[in-house]
Amino acid sequence: MNLYVKNNRFWFELENLTRLFFPNEKINVFKEFEAATPPMIFSGLSDKITVRVEINGFKRELYGEIANDDVKDELTTVQLLYRLLREYSGINQPWGLLTGVRPVKLFRKIIGEAGIDGAREKFEKEFFVSRKKTELAALTEENERRILSLSTPESFSLYVGIPFCPSRCSYCSFVMASVERAKKLTEPYVRLLREEIKATAQEASNLGLRLESVYFGGGTPTTLSAEQLDMLLSEVTNSFDMSHCREFTVEAGRPDTITKEKLFALKENKVDRISINPQTVSDDVLKEIGRRHTAMQFYDAFSLARKCGFDNINTDLIAGLPKDTVEGFSHSLDEMLRLGAECITVHTLCMKRASTLTQDGTVLDRGVAESTAKMLEYAQKRLTEESYIPYYLYRQSRMAGNLENVGWSKKGFESLYNVFVMDETHTILACGSGGVTKLKNQSTDHLERIFNFKYPYEYIDRFDEIIERKSGISRFYG
Repeated sequence: MNLYVKNNRFWFELENLTRLFFPNEKINVFKEFEAATPPMIFSGLSDKITVRVEINGFKRELYGEIANDDVKDELTTVQLLYRLLREYSGINQPWGLLTGVRPVKLFRKIIGEAGIDGAREKFEKEFFVSRKKTELAALTEENERRILSLSTPESFSLYVGIPFCPSRCSYCSFVMASVERAKKLTEPYVRLLREEIKATAQEASNLGLRLESVYFGGGTPTTLSAEQLDMLLSEVTNSFDMSHCREFTVEAGRPDTITKEKLFALKENKVDRISINPQTVSDDVLKEIGRRHTAMQFYDAFSLARKCGFDNINTDLIAGLPKDTVEGFSHSLDEMLRLGAECITVHTLCMKRASTLTQDGTVLDRGVAESTAKMLEYAQKRLTEESYIPYYLYRQSRMAGNLENVGWSKKGFESLYNVFVMDETHTILACGSGGVTKLKNQSTDHLERIFNFKYPYEYIDRFDEIIERKSGISRFYG
């Protein structure tokens, strides 16, 4: 799809909006051109705002008044394009013209300016968000508020990345290495990661920062051996002041990596929350998406975790997976409820460009969008009936049906880290390959990022540079 932009700086927002309606097409943006030729979308500013769509015989143009205010002119331009693409496609996007990752954070900001009723009205009338999604945002924001109040100006959270998995799932685009290919990297990676953890803890101590939550993600941390896990976890508990830490989470996402020895290593190192993620309990769907485990392995891993004393377990499900059905997804959700998982995170399939699914030519069509929407409707209905609450929510581009990911939990079992990181509440110090430290100035809300190298071999080969970058933490606070 060709997007022509003349005399305005709104091309990024217009491109993202266009992608909502054409998720399988490359959006070509032209800022300098002699003529716009169909099929195309045109946006221009002169004495008025003009938006024109010419696609497959559909030809319509809308106009708006110029306010000479970039924020207002951008909103008017995006509104006009949304109205035209809605008319062309017949699709009412559930989140309207919103394309950002954090709609709940936006909702909270508007509450501060216009109150809860004003936020609802703005979402529905100006952003064209559906009533159901507006209410979901309002409820999630309300549930987040108590958690956000726990953070102080000195607060921070710690993320530790383990970039190894048993195999790559077909929907995944994260930088990771299968353990078969990268086995020789794990020992030096763990050794250097311990050094980075110690260096990061020293920075935090020097600055008097207060650790609120710890999250081991990946990849799959439990791909490591019990001994390697013990070394890393004990490095955290010995290096950091844990006296204020409210939550310690480890992703044990792949059931085929979980053993009694690993669970004991987690338990002995004060880990109080884990994730065991089936994504589905259909063996056919699991095989289709490249997960080398069965539903029974998930059930066995969940039962083992309970026997080892874990009473705060999250399970992930994905709506819209290839070969899955509304009935199949509903059964998977009902099974998570039967097991009594404290948290159930319901993701929507996202067609990431680097994923195997995308590269193999899988596309998002209207049928997938409609069935995925029914899956999420069922999830919200059943989880609400069982007294689970939505406590964090985020969105990604190229999601089936332009929907959302929602973390649901029993009251009192919400993941603090998930809320802190999604709201960008306070500083996140990150260790490991692919880690991104986000430093937050509480006075100005300014965020500054320090990036670690993405790939495990880069992390190992250029480790001295990573340690040098850590000095940016003290410079930021100084």
